[in-house]
Amino acid sequence: MQNTVIQRYVCSLPSYEAALQALHGLQSNAEYLNLATQNNCNDSCKITDTRKYLLRTGITLEKLDTLSVIHVAGTKGKGSACAYTEAILREHGYNTGFFSSPHLISVRERIKINGQSLSQLLFAEYFWKVYEKLESTKEHESDMPMYFKFLTILMFNIFLDLNVDVAIIEVGIGGLKDSTNIVRNPVCVGISSLAMDHTSLLGNTLEDIAYQKSGIFKPKTIAFSVPQLPLAMHVLEKRSVEENCTLHIIPPFEEYTWENLSPILKIRNHVQKQNASLAIQMATTWIMVEGNKSPSVVYNTVQTNKVSYIYNNYVQQTNLSKIVSMDKIAMGLASCNWPGRMQILRSSIADFYLDGAHTTESIESCISWFNDVTNRRRGKKSLIFNVTGNRDSTKLMIPLKSLHFENAYFVPNYAGVESIDDAFNRFRMDEQKLKCLKNSEFWGAGSVIANSVSEVLREIKKDTSKHQVTCNNDEKHQVLVTGSLHLVGAVLAVLDPDLTMNTQF
Repeated sequence: MQNTVIQRYVCSLPSYEAALQALHGLQSNAEYLNLATQNNCNDSCKITDTRKYLLRTGITLEKLDTLSVIHVAGTKGKGSACAYTEAILREHGYNTGFFSSPHLISVRERIKINGQSLSQLLFAEYFWKVYEKLESTKEHESDMPMYFKFLTILMFNIFLDLNVDVAIIEVGIGGLKDSTNIVRNPVCVGISSLAMDHTSLLGNTLEDIAYQKSGIFKPKTIAFSVPQLPLAMHVLEKRSVEENCTLHIIPPFEEYTWENLSPILKIRNHVQKQNASLAIQMATTWIMVEGNKSPSVVYNTVQTNKVSYIYNNYVQQTNLSKIVSMDKIAMGLASCNWPGRMQILRSSIADFYLDGAHTTESIESCISWFNDVTNRRRGKKSLIFNVTGNRDSTKLMIPLKSLHFENAYFVPNYAGVESIDDAFNRFRMDEQKLKCLKNSEFWGAGSVIANSVSEVLREIKKDTSKHQVTCNNDEKHQVLVTGSLHLVGAVLAVLDPDLTMNTQF
């Protein structure tokens, strides 16, 4: 029955739209999370499944080994660390592939080549090549990879076919069980900040979380971690010894020595400085190991005073100074755009503060950031909020109440605009609306329930016009959007659908 539906869409819809329909016909990540606790398949079984599907597309593990990989896991900041790493390497002239999740507006954001999302044409072309190979070799009716696993296999096919110099791969969930962990010999790996999340999959203690994340450690691989809580760090250190993986703790961002330029991070809080330092360590280590192998790069001799940023106790004044430029690192960090993470988007009606925080730790960071950037502002403050999965939304809302919003809008992760991508975002709408109702009841006075993000933004625009708020920045309406990256994506689909980091709203 499913094949008939997909074939009908292939015949009647444009190829990209048909590809989205087929992709969403696979079991989604949300459905996977709901079923995870009932799934008896062990870790090796999950990796075996990925290997099986990859082989059916014509890629053996030996061929996969030819892809030069930087692999990154963590609870908070792993996407930011990957984005910084990609920007640094691209600034040095390397052809990059970048795999991340989730996407904000379009699934094409998850697979980037040289910093650009795949075009609809290229995505559809590769999608159908991979999909048809898997579909034609099924052993039984349901023998197809789930949504995220399919995208992982698609990503490997694209990166290998386009012969990227380096693939920066963000883990989906965890590490040990993740389908990206089929990679056997990454050049280096990174662990961003660890905290409690996805406990139904990863375990109920920080040690369990650390064990799962360290599953990306591989023999004879260099690993980097940001400073962790002692319980987590103990596990990472133990696992690195067991896996014969060399683990280094990144230095503080303030310890780097710059040349002519000092990087100005778009987000300048402590967490993002850690992510930037992690990126510097991974990018420079990759150049040290693999840089001379890439024919696409023309090296320029760079005069540097110090090369102390590779990792602790690394020899000073090495030949790496000939191919690594601190100016290019600074330019890469400064130019890196990573929407939806502590992002400020200024419009004529309001300033929007967008952060996909969805754990208690990340919400605390979000609140600290919002307080800092809105300090001494007199304008009205509003909240747009939603959560996904089985997260306890009350634990996130309690600290948010300290910000004293005049209004709190509770809305599903649905933009409510005419677009190919948004048409597939109406997943579990009834369930989301019920959650919004419960969140509103908990919040109390000032809460508003809406059916779509567009509805909320129209209400904010109407309210601004009614009160004739001036353009004075100190008096402009300030709107915090948080609780879910999917919600942030829905807001950006209205405010900035092309992710330009600007809005005409």
